[in-house]
Amino acid sequence: MLLLNVTLENFGAYKGKQSLELATRPGRPVILIGGLNGCGKTTLLDAIQLALYGARSRTSGRGARSYDDYLRDSVNRQANPKHARVVVEFSTTVEGQERRYKVVRSWEVKGKSVREFLNVLIDGELDLVVSEQWADYVEDLLPLEASSLFFFDGEKIESLANPERAASVIASAVQSLLGLSSVERLRTDLLAVQRRQKVSKEDQRALDEIHNIENQIRVTDELCDEINQRVASKTSELEAAERRLKSIEEASAKEGGDLYLRRSELEAERSQITSQLNSVNEVLASTLAAGPLPLLLLAPQLSGIRDQVEKERRATEAAQVIDVLSERDRELLALLKDVVPADSLAIAEKHLAADREQRASIVTEIPHALNFPSESLPKLNSLDEILCQEASRARELVEEAQQHRERLSVLERQLAGVPDHEVIAALLKERDAQRDKVSRLRAELDGCKEELAITRRRRERLMLDRERAYKGRAAKLAKVEDAERIVAYADKVRATMEKFGAALLQRHISKLEVAVLKSFQHLMRKSTLVTDLHIDPEKFTITLVGPDDQQLDPSRLSAGERQLLAVSLLWGLAKVAGNRLPSVIDTPLGRLDSRHREHLVDRYFPHASHQVLLLSTDEEIDEHLLSKLKPSIAHTYTLVHDDQAFTTSIEPGYWWTGGTAHVA
Repeated sequence: MLLLNVTLENFGAYKGKQSLELATRPGRPVILIGGLNGCGKTTLLDAIQLALYGARSRTSGRGARSYDDYLRDSVNRQANPKHARVVVEFSTTVEGQERRYKVVRSWEVKGKSVREFLNVLIDGELDLVVSEQWADYVEDLLPLEASSLFFFDGEKIESLANPERAASVIASAVQSLLGLSSVERLRTDLLAVQRRQKVSKEDQRALDEIHNIENQIRVTDELCDEINQRVASKTSELEAAERRLKSIEEASAKEGGDLYLRRSELEAERSQITSQLNSVNEVLASTLAAGPLPLLLLAPQLSGIRDQVEKERRATEAAQVIDVLSERDRELLALLKDVVPADSLAIAEKHLAADREQRASIVTEIPHALNFPSESLPKLNSLDEILCQEASRARELVEEAQQHRERLSVLERQLAGVPDHEVIAALLKERDAQRDKVSRLRAELDGCKEELAITRRRRERLMLDRERAYKGRAAKLAKVEDAERIVAYADKVRATMEKFGAALLQRHISKLEVAVLKSFQHLMRKSTLVTDLHIDPEKFTITLVGPDDQQLDPSRLSAGERQLLAVSLLWGLAKVAGNRLPSVIDTPLGRLDSRHREHLVDRYFPHASHQVLLLSTDEEIDEHLLSKLKPSIAHTYTLVHDDQAFTTSIEPGYWWTGGTAHVA
């Protein structure tokens, strides 16, 4: 397919009739269209999709609006009468012959009604049959599911860097571009063959039931598309609201909003800690200080008292023993007088006398100054243990008091940092309002997702009902031998097609892994960052492998690298599909650094397709990149916006080509 011309008449910001010639030349596949933000680049991309797909088009500006409302809002506000038209001309090969198509989609607004018209010209002749059946006809030329691989913008590229979103793109692309949808259609056609066998009046009821189920499936599919659009719109709103909430919360935290909200809590804690500190000080002052604890200051004196008491006790005991020993010694010497020699007896008497004298000296040397009662000695001896316990308790209380003082100091600093009400009130009010908005959007998004899940489950039940109806009817029709043979063979072929589809899927997945990896390494300046890439044939999720043969989390890639990965995915799918389809790329360089931008300009845009429509701002394709891209450019245009009239016009040339010639 080759886009030849796009004409917009009173569409969006394009007042009057605006046209772009898009035919390329050998070796020059790029059509460069420049425009500042808000000039209508995305509107141009939407116009092409709207002309081709009508109500099914996935335009960026539609959101959750109905198709009629979208068409009404797409008419230029200054147009009179309220009439708009989009024309897309392209050429493609059909059954070995090159055909030229001109799709003219127009509509007019009268009051609350919107009337749409669609005419398709083939080789200059109006074809009414194709015009009426264009929605089905265009699926053979460029399936809607595949269009996202050839009509995309920078935001879509960024979203595809998310592995979960990339999985759905891979799944739809493999089905529509790589032939698997044809396999599924063949299996469905075989069911239709089974259904047509020996149709009789008694079979009419089964036919009616099947037709009814198919109508319900069609209605359910349309509902799924509508809900999907609402989910996408709500997701976009929620992401914007969450970003705004994060910004407000950061501003609130910077101004001390958290401390402001915790002021009452901090003041209550300060009061509690102060009370606890006073209690501890009271215990220290009234209980411990008034008890035996001060005796610790007299530790040396107490030790001397204990020593003196012990000496006096020993002296008292010695005095009591001397008289007893004198009597015992006399009796002992009297007993020994007759049995021991005189000299030995003298020695014994001398020894006993010396012992008594030693004991008597103790009594005379130690003065009785204290006369401490003997019954009070246990209390004196236990005083050390009591003082040790009291000292331990005092240390615990002192440590507890110190902890309370430190916590009070922290609380005082925090309370000192609490902002005034006038400073923070507006931010807190805005934050609460934004939180409510985020909660509401989340609830609405969850509701849409739940509604979508219910609708999908209903569709699955309808598909099962249709399958059972087909099988039931086929079984009834198989009464005739020939019909039975056809049904049996059809079942075998369907089973074979299922196996063939699985094998075909695995083959394409293997090719796709190689194509995406080569594309990514070709675009990356760090070619060894990813050494291998795997795609799950069931879930269609992408797994990256780093240079250490370990799985590489996509979140470790920079924003620019993720964007290049998304571009590589689209490029790889296009390579494997082999379709000669144009690529329309809107603002693709927003998150890339200069080196990555040069890689895309040098290695991707000139080779992305045989025709590349590149919509860019002056900061994306600047003068330097334009010089690199110039050898590949067939045409250049600039979208010029009139800020007074709020209209956009298409002029030949790019910013740095002076607008003198639209052919580079």
